[in-house]
Amino acid sequence: MSSDDPNQPGLVITVTESIRLFLLAASNDRRLSEELRELALTLSSAANAPYKQIRSIWMESAFDTRPELISLFSGSNFVFTSPKPREKSEELKERLRKLKELAERKEYQELVKDITPKKDLNEPFSTYKDQIGFGLHVALTMFTGYLVGYFAFRALFNHSPIMNSAGGILGLVFGMVLETFLFIIRTSEPNLKSLSSTSRLKKNQ
Repeated sequence: MSSDDPNQPGLVITVTESIRLFLLAASNDRRLSEELRELALTLSSAANAPYKQIRSIWMESAFDTRPELISLFSGSNFVFTSPKPREKSEELKERLRKLKELAERKEYQELVKDITPKKDLNEPFSTYKDQIGFGLHVALTMFTGYLVGYFAFRALFNHSPIMNSAGGILGLVFGMVLETFLFIIRTSEPNLKSLSSTSRLKKNQ
């Protein structure tokens, strides 16, 4: 059994010259078992060895040939090994990886926030409420345009039913064109802002 293995249980000490000589002598002692002789030979060539194994060889050795236990271990030092680091579980590794990616994504967004235009959260027709509101607004504008055209032509053409209806239709079309023009302006405003901010950044660079 190799004594250089740092994972051996029990107390580990340094092998001094006195311990090495004792182990070499024990490896040739026929009164010991073959297992203990092999162990003594192995420990004699090691830098560190378990205290229990050396003591077990000393206990089986003859009383008249073995040195005193105190003198045998005199000058030897304890060997302390660092505990094996705990391995992270796969779940923890995956969680740390996701947190790292999230932190890198946030850092990247922080770096490019002045370059890339912000997404417009208030996009037209993004909700049913906006769609219904826009529809009612268009209907009201067209109806108002019809009434304005109808009464304007009624005042101009002496209550002629045909001309009154033509004026109402003309006002309706005008209201539709006006609403379309206003819608185009509202939807293109965010793009104009992003273009102007990008041009300012280029000038500053």
